Amino acid sequence: MNGEWNEIRIVVPLEAIEAVTGILYGMNVKGISLEDPTDLLTREAGPLSWDFADINLFPEGEKAAVLTAYFPDTENMEEHMSFLRERIVGLKEFGISSEPFRVEGKKVFEEDWANSWKKYYKPIRIGSRIVIKPTWEDYNAAPEDLVVEMDPGMAFGTGTHETTKLCIEILQDYVKGGETVFDVGTGSGILAITAAKLGAKEVLAIDLDPVAVDSANINVRLNQMNQVTVKEGNLLDETGDKADVVIANIIADVIIFLAKDLDRVLKPGGLFIGSGIIHLREQDVLDQLSASGFEVLEVRNENDWRAVVARLKAAE
Repeated sequence: MNGEWNEIRIVVPLEAIEAVTGILYGMNVKGISLEDPTDLLTREAGPLSWDFADINLFPEGEKAAVLTAYFPDTENMEEHMSFLRERIVGLKEFGISSEPFRVEGKKVFEEDWANSWKKYYKPIRIGSRIVIKPTWEDYNAAPEDLVVEMDPGMAFGTGTHETTKLCIEILQDYVKGGETVFDVGTGSGILAITAAKLGAKEVLAIDLDPVAVDSANINVRLNQMNQVTVKEGNLLDETGDKADVVIANIIADVIIFLAKDLDRVLKPGGLFIGSGIIHLREQDVLDQLSASGFEVLEVRNENDWRAVVARLKAAE
């Protein structure tokens, strides 16, 4: 997709990130990314830079979350921002602290947006073998390296965020070769491609967002991963098969919802890898997995984020 977009950025306390993400998913959002406010404040100013001085208004020790959402430019941005402000204020009725917060919007051209951040995206090694390499960067690979070529475009998934790093590290430890893998909410396709590079026999990458599907297809072709199939839609609707491994790097609420029906798409003894879990929701996810017939094998953490590995128990 090309052209102009409405870009809305939202700064909220970390506690509110799940709720605000849920609000955005209830709108006609075409893409959401999560950014580290520290990175935004330390980057050199550019043509698309934002003034996030209000982050400094947060009490010392309290962390802020920055969500960036993209909407078609044909929609009324002011109405979207007004709706978001109203809903964020209303979160206090549910016991969720959302103060202070900030909502701002502007028009961006996709080409300018895509190019403006490329200078910050460099090759990165994750774990012992995986190297995430932007297509426009050079990298001298070692013999043991598995290089994943990436051009995320407007889709979430560059490998730099903690949630994605945790998933890639886990995949290196659990994918041994020959598995069937489903990647739910694939975004740029980074986890599906990583699983294929590690030897997965067949990978189904699914996303509800057509922008993400386009991006994932491009990256699958860049890496020549013929065993990866990308589909637009919902996992439970798009396959009648069962996988050895299901990955979901989304948010806690979606993982909790998904866990209730995972036995429809995961083989007994199969693994579920869930990430995108803010630390405040870790126990909620673990409780639902246990209630859904899973044995939790491990929980990994990086900063405020958690990733869980769980095995579906065989029916008694």
